[in-house]
Amino acid sequence: MATQQQAKAHSDVLAALRRDLQAALYRCQRAERQYEAADPDNRLVAQELERRWNVALEEVHAIEARIASESECAKCATVGSMEEFANLASDLEALWNDPHADERTKKRLLRALIREIVVDIDEQTSEVVLLIHWKGGVHTPLRLPRRRRGDRRGTVPKDIVEAVRVLSRICNDEMIAGFLNRAKLSTVNGNYWTRDAVAQLRHRHQIECHSAERQESEGWMNLSDAARRMGISKDTLQRAIRRGSISAERPIFCGPWVLQKENIENEQAVRFLEQVQANKSHPTTASPLQADLDLSIT
Repeated sequence: MATQQQAKAHSDVLAALRRDLQAALYRCQRAERQYEAADPDNRLVAQELERRWNVALEEVHAIEARIASESECAKCATVGSMEEFANLASDLEALWNDPHADERTKKRLLRALIREIVVDIDEQTSEVVLLIHWKGGVHTPLRLPRRRRGDRRGTVPKDIVEAVRVLSRICNDEMIAGFLNRAKLSTVNGNYWTRDAVAQLRHRHQIECHSAERQESEGWMNLSDAARRMGISKDTLQRAIRRGSISAERPIFCGPWVLQKENIENEQAVRFLEQVQANKSHPTTASPLQADLDLSIT
């Protein structure tokens, strides 16, 4: 049974390589015809077509070398007898658990048994999904808990969770991590915030990640964007926010202001803009009757 499986595996590989060779030969012949039909006076075109022909030739030679190598392996491959395989499973387990077996021996054992391991991430269950392809043709699925960098059994303070919830309306995870670190706020285990750590926090607390489309559709903006829409300077808008004339959130003292489109277009905001325009139309000027205070010490 093992001999048949091994022979079939070699046969399948050779068949696939021969199909690749046929396609490569076709591309090589087409490149040759294009080169022969090119106008020799047009040197740039002729050089490019010659380069493509050489690339096609190299591909043909590479596939032919792989076919020769696989054919040699098929001839040299030998499979042990049934008696030799009888106690193999118990011997492998004993070798793996032998305290005198070093890591190098175990790695060689794995390379001898495993052809490849395909790894995927299941975001729904937060697991690492492994599919082990053994050299005998058997496939073993395996699921392992995903190890999260910066994850710990502690609880993130509510104010940090809410700060991330607000900031994610206008900032991506990397920017949020920068603001948290600038405010000297650390993770549960005392580390600096990273993009992955912020993403994990959002995932645990069901906070949507930032997207430009969602920000635009929901009307979120930072201080610069809001000031530009209102036609005033950032300093003027910030003073209005601090006085309570315009509603805005700033979840981290050194972070950005987060404004909502409705709050810069409501009746209170309109009255504020009218007041700003009135002040521009009638600027405060110095009275000619006011005496100058000379503070000169010379």
